[in-house]
Amino acid sequence: MGDDSSATVPLLTSQKQASNNKLSSKKKAPSIDDAVEKYIGNTGRMQLMKAIFLAFAWAFDAQQVFISVFTDAEPRWHCTDVDQSTVCSASASSPCAFPAGSWAWDRPAHTSMVSEWGLKCWPTLVSLPASSFFAGCLAGGFLLATLADSFLGRKKMLLFALACMSAAGALTAFAPNVWAYAALRFVSGFGRSILGTCTLVLSTELVGKRWRDTVSVAGFFFFTVGFLSLPALAYYVVRDDASWRSMYLWTSVPALCYAALLYAFVQESPRWLLVRGRKQDAIDALRQIVSLNNGGGGSVTSSFSMLHACIIMPQEQDAAASGNGKGGVLRAIAERPWATRRLAAIMTASFGIGMVYYGMPLNVGNLGSSLYLSVTYNALAELPASLLVWLFIGRINRRISLVVVTVVAGALSLACVAIPQEPRYAAARMACETVSFCATCTAFNVSLIYSIELFPTSVRNSAVGLVRQALVLGGVVAPVLVALGRDRSFWSFGVFGLAIGCLGLFVVCLPETRGRNMADTMDEEEHNNQYAASYSCAAAGPDDHDPDIVHADCNGAAIV
Repeated sequence: MGDDSSATVPLLTSQKQASNNKLSSKKKAPSIDDAVEKYIGNTGRMQLMKAIFLAFAWAFDAQQVFISVFTDAEPRWHCTDVDQSTVCSASASSPCAFPAGSWAWDRPAHTSMVSEWGLKCWPTLVSLPASSFFAGCLAGGFLLATLADSFLGRKKMLLFALACMSAAGALTAFAPNVWAYAALRFVSGFGRSILGTCTLVLSTELVGKRWRDTVSVAGFFFFTVGFLSLPALAYYVVRDDASWRSMYLWTSVPALCYAALLYAFVQESPRWLLVRGRKQDAIDALRQIVSLNNGGGGSVTSSFSMLHACIIMPQEQDAAASGNGKGGVLRAIAERPWATRRLAAIMTASFGIGMVYYGMPLNVGNLGSSLYLSVTYNALAELPASLLVWLFIGRINRRISLVVVTVVAGALSLACVAIPQEPRYAAARMACETVSFCATCTAFNVSLIYSIELFPTSVRNSAVGLVRQALVLGGVVAPVLVALGRDRSFWSFGVFGLAIGCLGLFVVCLPETRGRNMADTMDEEEHNNQYAASYSCAAAGPDDHDPDIVHADCNGAAIV
């Protein structure tokens, strides 16, 4: 009878339970996330302050991204001849057709590189330094993206990025001509390309799960601080008739000093050290963190015994972490269709976000308002974006929120095209542009947090770096659209709106990550998804409303 009773159990249910029990038993083994969370989960005040101090690197990043808005600005000019009707006309858009001596700059020539080197009549050369900077960002992002995941690590890569960006920025103050200036901007962009990624990843890996969102938003807030510092610094330079070169010194020298402080006080990521199999280095880093969490006093007596059970031996590491460089990282992602789909979807959405994020500040000149006020409004728009993310990132779904803010940003950007370009509607256009930029900033912040959660430690820095490259690529396209939009706003605001609104919809293909543990290897991430899919399958059963999806989850094919 006992055998007959057991035979009445449905075969499908028995298979589900056996599968779930097997997956559950595997999940009981401690992961790197479990071990790290055990020792640094109760993040103390000092360690949190250190992580926030690390996030301050975003301020220097913002300064180098947007500094050319002021240093390369086209200065105003005026006619100097007495008989203006026959030689010089102040109503002309350009003085290039007038003879030398019939016109002059409103301010000393050294206040802008355009006037110092006489580039007013050479628009291609005027845009060359800014284009070189973004070209450097693309080159650096391609060549440096995986080094922080392979042999250099987060800290060394961050220090290199800061030193390269800041040293090139300081040397830019002594550039003798536009060609040297453009070359130095390329080097600065090359270093800057990986700065934000390393800062974001390292700062979140140095704190417990409870504080990751706060530390991430702190970086976005400091980016706003750096952005806001530029109009104030530029106004000081213009007021005192100082050279545009001084702006590079004021932004680069403090960044070099900051890099020295990071070298002395910030640890390497314990997660990365464990993935690389460097157990003793990871224990040393954890000891420093635990010491700070305990108030900095007394010795740390923990044996860190849990680390022995979760150490990944070299033969078990992902190809991305085995020292094979960029090829290994990309191969580790390409070999898994779910990882390729995730990366393609988030990069596509990020391209549209980057186009608007970098294009809107450049396009404010087409609104007809003051340059300083317009840039200040856009910089201030990042504050509520950072605040909203900080308040709600722990409560909102990443996928839904990203779709909503990209659609809102796109609709308001299109509204700037629909509103007539007349002085009485200038305030309405400025309001739509500012709110659209605020929504774009929110999308920018959420997309980076989302990217961190979508990929494991072994490829996380590389994946987030590629997402940032998609953002920068959108920024490369933006100046061309801004130039076309001077005559017809559809080519700027219209294309911006369509790009972010439509490309943002690609995130519906991604899984939700809110509240999930951070995986450390590709196999662990795949196992976690299989476990979640199997659990969903067992809970829903074959009689649910959509049995096809359940069956797909049961077969492991619905992992995204």
